[in-house]
Amino acid sequence: MKFNLKKKDKHSNARLGLIKTAHGNIETPIFMPVGTLGTVKAVHNHELINDTLAQIILSNTYHLYLRPGLDIIKNAGGIHNFIGWNKPLLTDSGGYQVYSLSNTRKITEKGVKFQSHIDGSYHFFTPEYAIDIQRVIGADIIMAFDECTPYPCEYKYAEKSMNMTHRWLKRCVNRFKQTKNIYGYNQSFFPIVQGSIYNNLRKISAEKIASFEAEGNAIGGLSVGEPHDIMYEMTDIACSILPKDKPRYLMGVGTPSNLLENIALGVDMFDCVMPTRNARNGMLFTSEGIINIKNKKWASDNSLLDKNGTSIVDNLYTKSYVRHLFVTNEILGKQIATLHNIRFYLWLMEKSREHLKKGDFTIWKNKMIKRFNTRI
Repeated sequence: MKFNLKKKDKHSNARLGLIKTAHGNIETPIFMPVGTLGTVKAVHNHELINDTLAQIILSNTYHLYLRPGLDIIKNAGGIHNFIGWNKPLLTDSGGYQVYSLSNTRKITEKGVKFQSHIDGSYHFFTPEYAIDIQRVIGADIIMAFDECTPYPCEYKYAEKSMNMTHRWLKRCVNRFKQTKNIYGYNQSFFPIVQGSIYNNLRKISAEKIASFEAEGNAIGGLSVGEPHDIMYEMTDIACSILPKDKPRYLMGVGTPSNLLENIALGVDMFDCVMPTRNARNGMLFTSEGIINIKNKKWASDNSLLDKNGTSIVDNLYTKSYVRHLFVTNEILGKQIATLHNIRFYLWLMEKSREHLKKGDFTIWKNKMIKRFNTRI
């Protein structure tokens, strides 16, 4: 993987870049639609490529390990062949499940014992095994195995967890160096900054992660319930320390405003289930604000979903029609809403890159954030 830093904003720490992988290039800043199980819910791959213009998607190691299982993915020749996706793909290591499955797991120095959410069976992930699994899956970018601490989190636990994450990282790096790619193309490895909401821990963790000189770096443990201002403070600390010539990935973030504010802090890559999950519940993100399409006020509104045409579906369907689909529980409503929201997030990234090139990113960002906080 190669990262070319093309331009830095004069009025913020926002950056314009290009990541080159074996399965194609990624213009940054970029948002990665989440395809946990190898599919972005309610969207065909050809729609992701041609309609939303997605450059990269994300899948999850833990979930793919459980279903369909490693043998099936390996037999298919890797994740790209299995799901019919010929563009870049990133896998989360399963570390987030250490956080989200808190009632069915046990953490030790050696690793994490999980209870499957599917059938209750027990499984054990070590840092080494997380790398082995991701080698079999075959994503272009793979992540270190870490613990994502909850919010709120006591300082002592956050410090203990961070130090263990750093020890796990060393084991991940050793395993990554000891193993080879399986499918004939290189994989890149990203470590993850932790430290909860504590400034000194974030500083320590970012310095530790930077010392490994990986091809890219991630910032984890945020967007777990902490106030947005704290998220920005922690991100700013990490970005001020992480290498400037490597891509920075903020995991699990977030709202349109979150994305723009974190771009301004120096983040290059994002992922979040928000655009797809909210779409299936009728929440649409538009350039004028947020719409709950199920509200009765849209019943006779024959205007397009977004008058600025941010999405491919905006020129096809009216608010009235999409509301009708949701009220009658037609699957097409969820599909249209999902396509719209993903395309909106990627439109937002395109506009960010456009304004970075023009040199007026900060002015544009501040104007857009005011709109995004509006419910129409």
